[in-house]
Amino acid sequence: MSFKATGENTNTNQTPQSQYGFVDLLKKPVEIYVFIDPLCPQCWSLEPFLKKLTLEYGRYFTIRPIISGKLTSLNAEAFQKPEDLAKVWEKVASRTGMSCDGDLWFENPVSSPWMAALSIKAAELQGKKAGMRFLRKIQENLFLNKQNISNEEVLLRCAEESNLDVEEFKQDLQSDSAKRALQCDLKLTREMEVEEIPAIVLFNQEEEEEGIKITGLYPYNVYVNVLQEMMQKEPPAATKPALEEFLKQYRFVGTHEISVVFDWSESKTECEMKKLQLKQKVEKHPVKYGTFWRYIK
Repeated sequence: MSFKATGENTNTNQTPQSQYGFVDLLKKPVEIYVFIDPLCPQCWSLEPFLKKLTLEYGRYFTIRPIISGKLTSLNAEAFQKPEDLAKVWEKVASRTGMSCDGDLWFENPVSSPWMAALSIKAAELQGKKAGMRFLRKIQENLFLNKQNISNEEVLLRCAEESNLDVEEFKQDLQSDSAKRALQCDLKLTREMEVEEIPAIVLFNQEEEEEGIKITGLYPYNVYVNVLQEMMQKEPPAATKPALEEFLKQYRFVGTHEISVVFDWSESKTECEMKKLQLKQKVEKHPVKYGTFWRYIK
């Protein structure tokens, strides 16, 4: 398949600390389209790999999240079987290490998948970084806190926690602009023949060549190899930040995410985080599968 990608720089994980490889004022050669659905546990499980890829190679690419609509395409049949959805969530959580609490589908099910997807596009009207912060926040509320992320009250709280202009977000939820943006994402999903999610499509914007599509979840080295193939070179990974700098940047992360990023065992990660907890720099948040940590200093 052949696609030509265009777009603005939408990498949301940049900081001015060039020693970590985040900054490259020249045009980044690769654009990565990440096709996701806010209700998809496999998409949530992709988060640790995207963090690590950004930290190590973010100076070479921009990320453009696309709402694929594979669940939000109103698959009514699936939503009538909460026990099936709960089983999928629990299975993904136990397999990937990213906690998903399937009890949501019995206790507080998502009533409107379309509204959840639309809310992300409404947040993006305040900028790509704002959209990414909001996406992460609704995923946390959905998978960890069992919140119905199609409920407007929940969405407004997520907007506030993401440092969005809440009144503007509330208006944009009802706007034609957000609806058009979501329709554009769904159209792009069809044009790029994305049949399953998560899916990643990479393009080299400096070369007139086909994109490379990866469907599903793979070990981290697969994403690195595909990125290097797209760039036609093997650049060294950037030096990772210190643990506390990482936490300061992302604010709320899971033990599993830290382990993936730093190539640590879960036990080593727990040990390092307990040291920071004793220094009152992080708060521990146990979840159904594992632990998340909030940076507080």
